[in-house]
Amino acid sequence: MKRRKFVTTSSAGALAMSLPVLPTFSSVMAENRFGVAEASYVMRWYRKMASEKYPPFLNVMEMVEHCSSLGFGGVQVGIRKWDADFCKKLRKRAAALDMFIEGQIRLPKTNDDLDRFNNDIKAAKKVGIDVIRTACLSGRRYENFDTMEDFLSFRSASIQWLQRAEPTLSKHRIKLAVENHKDWRVSEFLEILKILDSEWIGVTLDTGNNISLLEDPMKVVETLAPYAFSVHLKDMGVAEYEDGFLMSEVNLGEGFLDIDGMVSVIKKHNPDIRFNLEMITRDPLKIPCLTERYWATLDQISAVDLAKYLHKIRNVKSNVTLPIVSDKSNDEQLELEVENNRTSMLFAKKNLGFK
Repeated sequence: MKRRKFVTTSSAGALAMSLPVLPTFSSVMAENRFGVAEASYVMRWYRKMASEKYPPFLNVMEMVEHCSSLGFGGVQVGIRKWDADFCKKLRKRAAALDMFIEGQIRLPKTNDDLDRFNNDIKAAKKVGIDVIRTACLSGRRYENFDTMEDFLSFRSASIQWLQRAEPTLSKHRIKLAVENHKDWRVSEFLEILKILDSEWIGVTLDTGNNISLLEDPMKVVETLAPYAFSVHLKDMGVAEYEDGFLMSEVNLGEGFLDIDGMVSVIKKHNPDIRFNLEMITRDPLKIPCLTERYWATLDQISAVDLAKYLHKIRNVKSNVTLPIVSDKSNDEQLELEVENNRTSMLFAKKNLGFK
């Protein structure tokens, strides 16, 4: 499958110019270990699919050992009530394996939830974690909200959650990296970062998610890279269907994204930033941009822009059928999950300068 550049104009540029750009980091030796995000093992973490050959991960240590055996140089994992003894063991084992650990955390949505959040941040500090990924929305904007009023309420709540988290982050000097998680278009995300105005809150830059919100993936990378603390690196395949288009994570180098160009742009702003593969093995997602509900919270996109976007989708659509996995047995799906992660890791090491 040929990789092609996907070029559109971005409306976020002017706003980006008004934001305080986070400092460019530099070091003698740039980070080149290649990590993997927890979501790349969605079957073994979240679905707990029954299998003797590929049993569910029971804790972070099991994922660390597995990923190290494949050749990954780091993991991004959820902090799940880690006690002091576990923190000590995880830190020691990661050092022995020469792996970095990034965290993943839920935002404190109420004052009553602050104790949990504070304890998770303290645990991260004990492990040596300095960047923690989070997301405001666990689902997808065009599926979660039926009205603009609902979406704007979510936006206000998200800002409150992040503001509630900020003093703890500042106290412990830990960076919170908020993912562009099929919730914010770039201009909206930049507005939120400007409101927060914190050196401790930045971005987990996902290279493919905003395709679902009709944004050019390279423009998304170029605009968010100055604010990125961490990266979810993925390649994408697309195809047409009656209500819009399908979108699927595919192995690095097999989709239409300019992956090497994206890595270069991101590293230009922060050579030490960590890249984590997010290769979710699943059926293609439906982006129903030709249905009425999709537009309930996206009325700022014109009909002309939609037509141009769908034209570009047609130009870069996959030459092969996007992968379907739900018709396979548990063992077949779980084996494919491992092999997809391995294949993408090897591509990153061979072609993108990672070790």
